[in-house]
Amino acid sequence: MAASDSVNDVAGWLDERLAEASPDLLRSMVKQFAETLMAAEADAACGAGYRQRSDGRVNSRNGYRYRDWDTRAGTVELAIPKLRAGSYFPEWLLERRRRAEKALVSVVATSYVLGVSTRRVEKLAAQLGITGLSKSQVSEMAKSLDIQVEAFRSRPLDEGPYTFVWLDALTQKVREGGRTVIVHALIAVGITADGQREVLGLEVVSGEDGAGWLAFLRSLVARGLSGVALVISDSHQGLVSAVEATLPGAAWQRCRTHYARNLATKVPKSAQPWVLTLLRTIFDQPDAAEVHAQFDRVVEASEAKFPAAAAHLDAARADLLAFTVFPREIWRQIWSNNPQERLNKEVRRRTDVVGIFPDRAAVVRLVGAVLAEQTDEWAEQRRYMSLDVLTKARAAITPSPPTATPEVMPTPALTA
Repeated sequence: MAASDSVNDVAGWLDERLAEASPDLLRSMVKQFAETLMAAEADAACGAGYRQRSDGRVNSRNGYRYRDWDTRAGTVELAIPKLRAGSYFPEWLLERRRRAEKALVSVVATSYVLGVSTRRVEKLAAQLGITGLSKSQVSEMAKSLDIQVEAFRSRPLDEGPYTFVWLDALTQKVREGGRTVIVHALIAVGITADGQREVLGLEVVSGEDGAGWLAFLRSLVARGLSGVALVISDSHQGLVSAVEATLPGAAWQRCRTHYARNLATKVPKSAQPWVLTLLRTIFDQPDAAEVHAQFDRVVEASEAKFPAAAAHLDAARADLLAFTVFPREIWRQIWSNNPQERLNKEVRRRTDVVGIFPDRAAVVRLVGAVLAEQTDEWAEQRRYMSLDVLTKARAAITPSPPTATPEVMPTPALTA
């Protein structure tokens, strides 16, 4: 098929779709253009067009293999041409996820070098569509990735003040000293002065304790983290003390979702729906005064039947209601770690392919690549928080200047 014929076919197809005004127009356009481009690349690799007789032909088509492609228009199923000799895969198809995919390949290659089970490594490679690995290529790729990830992890944090910061820890399995051990990937996400989300840092530590969080937060402060008004996280061991030591003036918001699970353990299973429903009513109130009033009512209602749960809830009052200081418009974004769950899910989707990492450097390489890509995507999206709301949030925590007391002039003495 000539190039001009392909262009005419695509133009005609586009006219038809525009006339139909299909609700899936954009997704169909992406699919059509991608498959047309792949067909042209496959023809070039074969030295002749599809089913075209030519003396210059060096290869031929052999059907298709199908692959889901995640795009901004949604997930598109692409038909990728197969060749009878060798293989064809469009490099640009991985452009959006290039760093993370390269990191996965590098992890697989490292597993080979360190003697991980051949069957296990072949299974990992098959999931990535890898049919061969060159040690020299992998070495250069790993070196390039490590440089990129390290640059991302050590870059200056100069987009502040970072009014809101979310902290979380993800566990990963790593082989060390002939054993499989658990390490913790500490991740920080913040809101820039422009209202954009940004991954601030990543650190892999042996234990999720106060020392790990303290060192992690100190490194963020050294890179420029400032202006933090609220830290949102689960009740990680030693985290609150680390926040107090490194981020003076910052409050701590305990994730309401994780706290609900903790509170449920304080009552019998049959009573959990009732207690959790009461807890949710606290966050359904229209303003801060009503939130605090409802909190008192819930504690009082729980005290008669479940005094341990009531005491547990009352002790967590300040940590659960820290969000009420800020504008009502952003309560849903700052009263839990839920906004970070999508990020955690994306990290898990990549790391689950590996299962057990060959070393900590492989964890940093893969997780760091995923986080760097996510930061790039957030930078292209609309603001996570508007500038007006951020201004109000900062004003809510800025103490008002003391009102000057008017000077009282002395009353002149009366003269005779």
